[in-house]
Parts: sequence; C-alpha cells; structure tokens
Amino acid sequence: MASLDSVSIAILLGSVLVMAGILSSLLALRFGAPLLLVFLVIGMLAGDSGPGRLQFDDVRTTYLVGSVALALILFDGGLRTRFASIRTVLAPSVVLATVGVLLTALITAPFAKYALDLNWTESLLVGAVVASTDAAAVFLLVHTQGLRLRPRVGATLEAESGTNDPFAIFLTLMLVEYISLGSSSASHVAMEFIQEAVLGALVGVFGGRLVVIALNKVALPQGLHAPFVTTAALVIFGGSQIMHASGFLAVYLAGIIIGNRPTRAHNSVVAFLDAATWLAQIVMFVLLGLLVSPSRLGASVLPAVGVAFVLMLVARPIAVFVCLAPFRFNWREKIFIAWTGLRGAVAIFLASIPMLVGLSKAYLYFDVAFVVVIISLLLQGWTLAPAARKLHVALPRAERGPRRVELDLPGQLEQQLVGYPVRPKSLYFRRGLIPSWSKPTLVIRNENILTPTEADPIAPGDYIYLLAPPEKAESLDRFFVDMQPGSAPDPHLLGDFMVSGEHTLAELAEIYGVKVGEDEGKLTLADYFDVHLDRAPKEGAELPLDEIVLVARSISGGRVNVVGLRLPEEDETPPPLTRAQALRKKLAEVWTSVAGV
Repeated sequence: MASLDSVSIAILLGSVLVMAGILSSLLALRFGAPLLLVFLVIGMLAGDSGPGRLQFDDVRTTYLVGSVALALILFDGGLRTRFASIRTVLAPSVVLATVGVLLTALITAPFAKYALDLNWTESLLVGAVVASTDAAAVFLLVHTQGLRLRPRVGATLEAESGTNDPFAIFLTLMLVEYISLGSSSASHVAMEFIQEAVLGALVGVFGGRLVVIALNKVALPQGLHAPFVTTAALVIFGGSQIMHASGFLAVYLAGIIIGNRPTRAHNSVVAFLDAATWLAQIVMFVLLGLLVSPSRLGASVLPAVGVAFVLMLVARPIAVFVCLAPFRFNWREKIFIAWTGLRGAVAIFLASIPMLVGLSKAYLYFDVAFVVVIISLLLQGWTLAPAARKLHVALPRAERGPRRVELDLPGQLEQQLVGYPVRPKSLYFRRGLIPSWSKPTLVIRNENILTPTEADPIAPGDYIYLLAPPEKAESLDRFFVDMQPGSAPDPHLLGDFMVSGEHTLAELAEIYGVKVGEDEGKLTLADYFDVHLDRAPKEGAELPLDEIVLVARSISGGRVNVVGLRLPEEDETPPPLTRAQALRKKLAEVWTSVAGV
C-alpha cells in the first residue's frame, strides 16, 4: 500500500505543479513576462534547493518528456505555418537555420574554452547547445507583447526558429558522440548529416501526405480526429528517429503538409494541439527547473553570464549579418533578427543529453545553458517590443479581430461554417459587402435562428453564419471589424488613368466604355476589390474588369483608395526571368508537386 500511496502523492504533486504553472501564466501575460521563465522558476522553487524540497534527478524521464514536448511544439508550429507566407523567405531561413547555427557555435566556442577551462571539443559542445533559437519563446513573446512584425521579418523568424532545432540537435549529438568515442571523421559527420536531413525530409513529407489521406478517407468517430493526428505526429517522429533520420525535421515538415491541405476536422485538430502543446511546454519546463540546483550554479555563473553576452552581442549578430548578406534585408531588419534569437527550452533540453549519456562535466553544460536562457529571456525577451519599434520593423497595431467561430461540416472539405457578431461600424453592416466566394446561411437574433431573408435587414448584435472555403475563412474577418477612417484621394484623379476608389463602376463604364453588370454598377471600386479578392487588398493587387485591369495603387483604412487602369493597348508581356528567378520558380514547382501545398 505504501508504494500505491507514493504513486498517488507523485500524481498530486505533479498536477499541483502543472496547475501552478497554468495559473502563473495569467500573471506573466499581464506583465509581459516570458512564460518559459515563470515555469522554470516554479520548477526551481519546487526542487531540492527550493522551499518544495522535491528530490528529482531523473534525466531519462526529462529527456523523454522533452523529446515528446519538442516534437509536438514543432508539429503544431508547422501546422499553423502557411507555406505561401514563408515561400519567399525559405532560402534565408534555411541558411540561418544551418550555417547560422554553425557560425554561432564556432564564434561562441573560443570564449567558452577560456572562461570555463574546457578543451576545444567541449567548448564547441557548449556553443552547439546554446546556438539555436526557440520557436515557442519567440512567438509567444511576439504575441503577448502585441507585436505585428513586417511580413518578411516575421516569416523569416518563424521559418528559422522552426527549422534550426533539427540542425542544432544533430550538431550536439555529433559532438557528444565524438567526446564519448574520442574519434570521428569529417566524412562520417557529413554522411550522418545528409542521412538525417534527407531521410527526415522524406519521412516528414510522405508521412504528412499519408495522414491527410487517412483523415479524409477514414470515417473516424467524431472527436477522434485530433487524437489521431497528434499520435500520428509522434509516430512520424519516433519512426524517423529509429531510422536515424531527423525526427524533429520530419515532424515539422509533416505539420506544414497537413496544415496546408484541406482536411476533416481541421479546426478541432488545431484547438486540441494548442492545448496539448501548452501542457507539454509547462510539463517540460517545470521538469527542467526541477533538475537545476542553484547551489551548484555558484562556480559557473560568472563564466556562463559571459557566454550569454558573447552569444547575444557577438556570435548571433555576426552569424545573422553573414547569412543574410546575399539577401535583400536592410540593416535594421538584420539587427532585429539578430536580437530576436531568444534561447529557450531547446537549449536546456540539449544540455540534458550529455547528462543522459554520462559525460564528464555534464552538469556544467546544463548549468551554462540554464544561465544563458535566463539572461536571454530577461534581457532580450523584455526588450523585444521596444527594439521592434525603435528599428521600425513593427507595424501599427491592428484592431483585435472579431470573435470568429469556425465549424467543420461533416462529409465534405470544400466548405465550412464561419460565424461573426455584426458590429455597427463594420464593413458588412455599413456597406452590405460580402466576398463573392462566401454565402450567408443563417442569422441568430435574440436566441432565434433565422434565414438571411427572414432576418433582413441585418441589425447590430446579430450573429451571422456564412459558408466559406476553409483556406479563405480568415479573410472574412476584415468585413466584420470596425471600418478604419480613410484619407480622401485627389478629387481630380478621374480621367487620368488613376481613379478614386470611391467612384462607382457605373461612372467608370460611362467614361471608359467598359461593360458592367446592372447588379454591380452601384459598387464603388473599393467595394469591387473587397468583394472579389480572396485576401485583404494590398498595393499592386489586380482585378480584371471587362477589357481593362484595375490595379490597387494606394491603400487607406484597409481599403483601396486609388485605382490605376491598365488599358488593353498596354504591353502586358512580363520581363524575362533571370537565372536565379527561374531556378527559384523551378524549385517551388518541384516542392509543390512533391508536398502538395
């Protein structure tokens, strides 16, 4: 019975620690504190050197939990990544995730060698452990601090932080193997890397495609889709690891494949994984905190602080500037990307590998990684928003989006039900606009369900549900937020191939002789872009209208303010592609055909 009581006590204490982490996150979010830091501190307070006095030194369990948690975090990150948003920054992101990690480790190693009294291999291991950025830390902080980054900068950070973990893990394992065995060849390391990268990519792509097929072909009971996808991700991860491929790369790519294909129960899968990854992060961070011994940190804390500052102020900036030199990033964007290289749970997780295999000085690697993470989160984490604004890479804060409700429709993948509350200042209520690819289906008013015809006219406070393709559903948001005031364009634009967005199609037809349907004659040009574009309009967006092409020349208040007219006689032959552009286009076509995105 005593053994049963000990199990019950372990369950109670474990659940209390997780509950404390969940509740403390509310306080951390309120003050913008890095959540990872909060969870680590809770683990430290509960450990043998804190008031909790819990004796925990099970490195194997910590490594197992960390592996599962990191696999789920990477899979969830891939699932939420829109391939269209990272396609243009794939090359710089991959360079940062590979060459950047290697350069960071190489530049950090000399200082670690002399500060910590290590040999060259051991100092390289220190550099490898702390070289990769942490995706969860970066984007959690960006979200909690309300930052909207420039699309190219945000996409680069997203792709880099999602893909650099596999390379950092590979580098760490190679160095641990070298220290354990005492010898290794360059050809062996190169073959191992190629095997892990290529096999990991193949398993991830084909595993993701198989999961998509299974989701859409197998009639699973309602509620089992999300657990099926989650366990399938772990199967892909475990299978890759057994084949000596990179399981972390495989699971990230599988998430991208699944997230960019139409599947059943997509919304329930995303919601389930969101909760699962939160729980995984909390458990992993608390366990890592339990392994830390503040009394052991005393001898290595000052050298570790030095390693942290060399990493943040020297190694990471040099690696970023070297890797991004061939790409069109300005110096402000490079500085911000360098400063946003936050270290998180990945570094501490990697530092547990030497402890697991029993290397000498294993606890030194762990303690250094812990100090580096703490300083990175305190210094870089709390200054992220001021740095973004000072370097002009932050966009103005957008109004918080409407409360969108998404419901999957059983038996088909082409449409889903999307619901919104109707606001009095929304584009939908003010102008009655709705995209051509969506269809109002029902209205809820005073707890009564009405058809759109019965509810006409729609009133503020109603809830309206529309049918829309899943990949376009998010684009409906802009029709149900409050309209932003737009600046008035030059009133003399009409007639000069540049037209105010507030002129109607009927006026345009009268002057330029284009044919416009009777039902569209009352639409303004801004309305025409809103109705027919799949996404929010951007400068340069084009729409055909009879024999001419409308081009968005200026955006104000989220709507097209000035429209350019491209007449039929203009030469529309695109300029020939350069060799680099032709190669990128060919690679994109190959990836699309293989991955199906």
